[in-house]
Amino acid sequence: MSTLNPPPGSAEERVAFAALQARLPALFRAVFADPPAPRTVVVVPGLSMDGEVLAKVVGGRHYEERQLAMLMLLKLPNTRIVYASSTPIDPSIIDYHLALLPGVEPEDARRRLVLLAVGDASPESLTRKILDRPRLLARIRNAIDDPALAHLSCFNVTADELTLAVRLGIPLYGCDPALMELGGKSGSRQAFREAGVPLPEGREDLRDAVDVVEALAELKRRQPGLARAVVKLNFGFSGEGNAVFSYTGCPEDVPARWIAAHLPLNLAIEARGLGWERYAEKLDEQGGIVESWIAGEGLRSPSVQMRITPVGELEFISTHDQILGGPSGQIFQACTFPADPAYARRIQSLANRIGAVLKARGVLGRFGVDFISVPHDDGWEHLAIEINLRKGGTTHTYQMLQFLTGGRYDPERAEFVTPTGTTRCYLATDNVTSPAYRRLTAEDLFEIAAQRGLQWDPEQQCGITFGLLGALAECGKLGMVAIDEDLDAARRRFRRAVAVLDEEAARD
Repeated sequence: MSTLNPPPGSAEERVAFAALQARLPALFRAVFADPPAPRTVVVVPGLSMDGEVLAKVVGGRHYEERQLAMLMLLKLPNTRIVYASSTPIDPSIIDYHLALLPGVEPEDARRRLVLLAVGDASPESLTRKILDRPRLLARIRNAIDDPALAHLSCFNVTADELTLAVRLGIPLYGCDPALMELGGKSGSRQAFREAGVPLPEGREDLRDAVDVVEALAELKRRQPGLARAVVKLNFGFSGEGNAVFSYTGCPEDVPARWIAAHLPLNLAIEARGLGWERYAEKLDEQGGIVESWIAGEGLRSPSVQMRITPVGELEFISTHDQILGGPSGQIFQACTFPADPAYARRIQSLANRIGAVLKARGVLGRFGVDFISVPHDDGWEHLAIEINLRKGGTTHTYQMLQFLTGGRYDPERAEFVTPTGTTRCYLATDNVTSPAYRRLTAEDLFEIAAQRGLQWDPEQQCGITFGLLGALAECGKLGMVAIDEDLDAARRRFRRAVAVLDEEAARD
C-alpha cells in the first residue's frame, strides 16, 4: 500500500489524520466565518451504524437523502458541494431542493454541485462502499476544487470515515472515532457523572447478558417498587437498541436466577423482529447499560444540540422536544422546535456542563444530549440519558429552517429569531406514512404542493418543506417540516398538509 494510503487503523494513518485535522482551525477562521469565501464540502451522508438494526427502519436506505438539507449551503456564492450516495437520487428531488435556495438561480447552484452515486443499494455503509471502489474515490477527490479549502462532512464518524478523510486528503469536521465511547450509552453515563448532571439509577459497562442479569437484580433490590427497567445496547440509535424488562412476578428477594430465566421472556425489544438470541449477541459485541424505567404523568423527552468548533468554542445550536413512539415509546418519531420555554434554558445549562466535559476530552463537531423530563408540583426534574456524538434526527430539519430564513437560535431567549426579528418554530418528522402514499411519486407530491398551497413561502418565511422523498413511492413514507410563527400554527399547518396528502392519495 502506498504512503498516500496508509493501512486502515495503522499508526501511519493516525499521523496522517492528525495532520489533516490540524488544518481545521485555520480553515474555520478563514472560511466558515466568511460566506463569500471559496470552499468545497464533501458530503457523505450514510449512516455508519448497526446495519442489521438500520435495515429494520422503514425506508432506511433513503435516509442518505436527509442531508440534502446541506444543499442549502449553495446559497453561498463560492461554495461547491460534492454529494455522494449509494444509489442515484431522483433529479426531481435535487431540483426541488435547489429551487428552495433563497436568492440563487438553480442553474448557478447546479454548476457548483457534483452528485456521485455508487450504484449499490446493499445495507453496507456508504463510506465502506466508497472505500471499496478506488475509481469512485478518485472521482470524489478530483471533484474537489482546492483541498486546502475543503472538508468532509459525515452523519457520524467511525474508523471508516477517518480512512476516507485520509484517502481524500481533507480534514473531517466531526469527532475523532477514538473518542466514540463517549457517545455510547456507558460513556454517556460516565460523562454525566463527571459533569455533575442527574441521570437515572443504573449501571454501565455491562459486557454481556450475565452482567445485565446482575445489574437488573441489583437495581430491583435498590428500588423494590420498580416495575420495569431499560436495557440499552451501547451503540443503539434512535431507541432501536433499547429493550424494556418487566419485573412482573419477581420474588421479593430478587434472585438473579429468576431474572436470568425470565430475561428472554420478559424483555420487550424495540427493534422490530430482533429476537432475544440476536439481542444477546449484540450485547456481547458492543456491551450495554441497565437503567430504571422513568415513569410519570406528562413525561417529556427534550434534547439540546451543540457543537464544539475547531477553535474550541462551545456553541448552542438548538433545543427540541422529541416525540417518541414504538412499542414502549422510546423510538424517535418527530420533534418540535424549540423546546418548551418552561425548561429550555435549564436543559441548555445542563448540556453546557456536559459539553465542557466533552470539550476537555477533545471532542469536535456536532453533538446532542437527550433528557427525560418529569413534571413535579415544584417544577421539572431533568435526567440526562444519552449523548450522540454525531448529527441526528433534528439536524437536517433545523438546517432547513436556518438556511431558508437566514436566522439563528438565540440561547438567551431560547427562540429562533429571523433577521427581521420575528420568531419561527416547527414541527418536523421523517415518519409521515400511509400505504396510500405509495401511489404518489415525488413529482406528484410537488404538483400537489403547488396546487394546494403546501409550499415554502420565502416572503412570509413560513410553509412546508419535504424530505426523504425517495421513500415515498417505495415505502409510502416521507419527511416534512412545517414552519410557522409559533408551534400552534406549525401544528395546524402540519395537520392540514397531512390531510391534503391523504385526500390526494385516495383519489381514483
